[in-house]
Amino acid sequence: MTGLHDLFVAFILGIVEGLTEFLPVSSTGHMILAGTLLGFTDDRAKTFEVIIQLGSILAVVVMFWRRLFGLIGIHFGEVKHEGIGQGRLTLVHIILGMVPAVIMGLVLHEQIKALFEAKYVMYALVVGGVLLLAGEWLKPKLPRAQGIDDITYLQALMIGCFQCLALWPGFSRSGATISGGLLMGVSRYAASEFSFILAVPMMIGATGLDLYKSLPFLSWHDFPMFAVGFVTAFIVALLAIKFFLQIIKRISFVPFAIYRFVLAAVVYWVMM
Repeated sequence: MTGLHDLFVAFILGIVEGLTEFLPVSSTGHMILAGTLLGFTDDRAKTFEVIIQLGSILAVVVMFWRRLFGLIGIHFGEVKHEGIGQGRLTLVHIILGMVPAVIMGLVLHEQIKALFEAKYVMYALVVGGVLLLAGEWLKPKLPRAQGIDDITYLQALMIGCFQCLALWPGFSRSGATISGGLLMGVSRYAASEFSFILAVPMMIGATGLDLYKSLPFLSWHDFPMFAVGFVTAFIVALLAIKFFLQIIKRISFVPFAIYRFVLAAVVYWVMM
């Protein structure tokens, strides 16, 4: 039977996952650090992380369900364009954003698995932070894509190329895509929205594959623990996305970069 300690661990890790999955701070780095501090590093840990990621994905689906249905041509009510041009975000944009990372992930699968170590995560936190600063400081003064519907096919493809960096554990998928969007002339808000929407098919594919591989470690005895983590990650991710989209209109990504540097130092101190 699942004990209170396991439920407490599930609750804490659900909060960590929900808070960090879609922020440019690396959920992988946080989960490795939190799991180590909580002593949760057994065979169940990887499976648990996969399950609660599904909770985070569900939060994005709930937040952007109209937009996601719109990508496949199903519109509810009046079609609203969030941009200054006459374009519209389509499924082609999402496919272009996915293709580079999917190809590279398949080609470099074994090499990527070898990077799941504390020192590589620490390096990724630092390099990802530098990229965030580069995105803020080197971005065009006037974004060419003010709203998500202004994003061009070329910009979507280039953001997809930046997403390849997220294959490096600890780099942060959202950090890579948002930084790439800034450098490609997409506004902070539009780059963040595109990153969240792009996360749905990417994470469903990745977590679906991981879940299939984790089937031998699934047990009904762990269901309460997985359920607590899933629900917690969903609720916290929902709140985190709403809060992030509000504050990003008023602040830059510099504080997130500084936080990554501090977290890298903590990882070094705790795990190295």
